[in-house]
Amino acid sequence: MKTDPEAFIRANTSLMAPPHVPEISLHLASEAHELWQKTEEELEAIGLPPPFWAFAWAGGQGLARYILDHPDMVRGASVLDFASGSGLVGIAAVMAGAREVTASDIDPWTETAIRLNAGANHVSLGFTGADLIGRAVDADIVLAGDVFYDRAFADALVPWFERLAAEGKTVLVGDPGRSYLPRERLEYRAVYQVPVTRALEDSEIKKTTVWRFCS
Repeated sequence: MKTDPEAFIRANTSLMAPPHVPEISLHLASEAHELWQKTEEELEAIGLPPPFWAFAWAGGQGLARYILDHPDMVRGASVLDFASGSGLVGIAAVMAGAREVTASDIDPWTETAIRLNAGANHVSLGFTGADLIGRAVDADIVLAGDVFYDRAFADALVPWFERLAAEGKTVLVGDPGRSYLPRERLEYRAVYQVPVTRALEDSEIKKTTVWRFCS
């Protein structure tokens, strides 16, 4: 890693509340387009992957909203926040009363972003940078926001989520209509109209649905 993640995050983000989850504050890019542009220009120089952790994506906002509105889903449970990014969904799970929450993401920058965001909300999350796809999961509930945006990634996730659901784990997905969402394997739970950044999405509001994955 060629630059200090904490220094970069503090210099290029502001502490703010995602519009659909005002209870939570995150270090987010105030001008999404500028940070994406900077990332592309400086990627090789500073070793920064695309900063997914710097934005509150619609799927994560919808799933976090659902967890805060239905705390019984996670209260007292152990939770895995898969592909956590900023840690938004995991933070919501802690606030809703989960016994233990582990955020997972293979981007090494997310560990720092999640630590800073957890601290800003006075909660504690575990973290793993391991690639968990296909592995056994020591958690009661798996939460995944906005993960079906890529065909290859979706093809790997679907059988894994199916297996976890068949083992009796609750797998909840927040999705704003991404192309590779496996609707035939999902059970509807809730829908939200989530404000998003036009620089990242094709509109200012994304209809975002929370689904439960069926075995």
